[in-house]
Amino acid sequence: MRKSTLKILLIFISFVFTMPLQSQTKQLTLDDLIPGGKNYFRFVPQNIKQLQWMGDEYIYQQGDTLWAVNPAKKNQKRVLAVLADLNTALEAQNFKKISSLPGVQARYLENEKYGVLDFYAHQNYIRYNTTTKSIEFAIPYENGDGGFDFQPESRRMALTNGKALYIADNNKRICVASEKDENITFGQSVHRNEFGISKGTFWSPSGHALAFYRMDETPVGDYPLVDISARQAKLNNMKYPMAGMNSHHVTVGIFYPETEKTVYLKTGTPKDRYFTNLAWSPNGKELYIAEVNRNQDTCRLKVYNTESGSLIRTLFTESHPKYVEPEHPVLFLKNNSEQFIWQSERDGYNHLYLYDTQGNMLRQLTKGEWAVTDILGFDKTGRYLFYVSTEPSPLERNTYRLDIKSGKSIRLTTDAGVHNTRISNSGDFAINTYSNHNTPRNINLISIKKEKSELLLSASDPYKNYNMPPVEVGTIKAADGITDLYYRMIKPADFDPTKKYPVVVYVYGGPHAQMITNTYRWAAGGWDTYMAQRGYIMFTVDNRGSDNRGLDFENATHLHLGEEEGKDQMQGIAYLKSLPYVDADRIGVCGWSFGGFMTTNLMLTYPDTYKVGVAGGPVIDWKYYEIMYGERYMGHPKNNKEGYEASNLNNKAGNLKGHLLLIHGDIDPVVVWQHSLSFLKKCVESGTYPDYFVYPGHVHNVIGKDRVHLQEKITRYFDDYLK
Repeated sequence: MRKSTLKILLIFISFVFTMPLQSQTKQLTLDDLIPGGKNYFRFVPQNIKQLQWMGDEYIYQQGDTLWAVNPAKKNQKRVLAVLADLNTALEAQNFKKISSLPGVQARYLENEKYGVLDFYAHQNYIRYNTTTKSIEFAIPYENGDGGFDFQPESRRMALTNGKALYIADNNKRICVASEKDENITFGQSVHRNEFGISKGTFWSPSGHALAFYRMDETPVGDYPLVDISARQAKLNNMKYPMAGMNSHHVTVGIFYPETEKTVYLKTGTPKDRYFTNLAWSPNGKELYIAEVNRNQDTCRLKVYNTESGSLIRTLFTESHPKYVEPEHPVLFLKNNSEQFIWQSERDGYNHLYLYDTQGNMLRQLTKGEWAVTDILGFDKTGRYLFYVSTEPSPLERNTYRLDIKSGKSIRLTTDAGVHNTRISNSGDFAINTYSNHNTPRNINLISIKKEKSELLLSASDPYKNYNMPPVEVGTIKAADGITDLYYRMIKPADFDPTKKYPVVVYVYGGPHAQMITNTYRWAAGGWDTYMAQRGYIMFTVDNRGSDNRGLDFENATHLHLGEEEGKDQMQGIAYLKSLPYVDADRIGVCGWSFGGFMTTNLMLTYPDTYKVGVAGGPVIDWKYYEIMYGERYMGHPKNNKEGYEASNLNNKAGNLKGHLLLIHGDIDPVVVWQHSLSFLKKCVESGTYPDYFVYPGHVHNVIGKDRVHLQEKITRYFDDYLK
């Protein structure tokens, strides 16, 4: 072989064998790791597009085609719809063509025995018949419309525009309710989206009537937000009821489209109650409501007559010395209109209870030191109920099938991890998407009767060409010396146990949040990965007060937010200090919202422990926070003066020793700007010197491309003062 040829060959071999090594040293950027980043989409695990059930066939998109697969017939596959046919149907109704398949909601019409695809396009809600390849109807909507709530039986759409409520079909648009008074709103979610409330309209099963919220915010004072984008900054007032102040008044109306008449429920007084978890009876003649008193220690499940608006009966009352928090409406059995399922934490964990319509509890359906987190529905017979729970581990979500008659449950999801399961119409099959700490995403087709599973997709590791920081999970004891707390630790990819590393504690710590789950890389966030890549150890503890560990675990912080959480976080610090590779003089903390409160609280309560902190959107004084959440966890300010004073971080402003950066959006409607501004004022008075940064035009979370800027800002702060 000639020398020149040999030299070229050796160079080629060297390139081939060093290429994997070089790729393993590539560094991920914030644009790769943060939602809103230019390259973020490249690092999302592969998925199956538009995967969903249509009756007992599952559908998915491939290119410009929607396919339907029947697992009961040996996965028989057929074309459900193609873009060209859809465009032909649109043009026949004088609509313009669309360039790609829209996101669809597939429905199987049981009575007609065919499938339809519902989608939004050209300011219309459109139904496409997959059998006739034609448009069945289109419901137009206008600029400013929102809150879309489609009722399949009546083919009507409830929607809001401004503060008014409308119903539309393909022929006409009816104004259900509107007022000239700007303080009154119809058809929108109320009570600031607490108690599981996410919408403000509720169709009857047949679609013959629409229940809706009417919210009168007259008793609530105006709270100013300033829009600086105008030539002269302008005032935008919002209604923000703070803890201890007047709340809005809510009533429930029922509108009948055929007669265009409205009936309001006669709920009586007091007016500052919370009307939660609305549900219709199967015959559409009764409305079930879980009413919570302002103290939030009592819930009464009541039944109202939907024609007269009168109270029929109170089924039962639940109370707790700390708080109750109903978040799920009653669910009637599929083939028994005299019985329903109620979710309750009465035994310490969220479980399912079977009741009759007279309010008699027939039996408890699920039980154990774990919580039901979701109900997926019934099979076609109504014998089986599918639910999701934290059994066997609070780090996991698994799907079970419950035999309502016998009370026996079987687990359908066999792999460890967090599962998202969709059940077919018959209940014979399920599509299950899951991940765990080693699995980016798997999708299985489960044959429930045969107890078999077929792999539809196993996503490759989006970080396979990168030397990723390792993630580990373990437990430490809480400050009570009894309770196990889960922690997550992320070490640098080139970790050397003989070196000393700075640590950043990422904290949330508040109700209804769980930072550590058995999802891919133990649910480590992109910024955690980025910081570990830069040589930091990242550490997180789910302290008492966080979610999915039972009622006692969550309400341990009641009336004294920040106290027990802080003690538990210090247990994490004690563990870190026991590790030879942790530099105890370089410990920082970072968090947002409740995590911003916790970050500031930790910096001020334990000033000799934390050298650097970054607090985003921080609650500083709980009497400035909204009434529903604030009074649930802190009580009324006049009844818990000691607790409010102890958790008021303005009172600790003089304790600041380390470097603390506070960040806030100037139009934050959740944790209003007043929080961090009041803290700055107290720091000036106390002679302490925090740093401050504002994101103009952003609300409670900085989203979009500016989120990359946010994470870079935070990173630079730790690099400047902790690294």
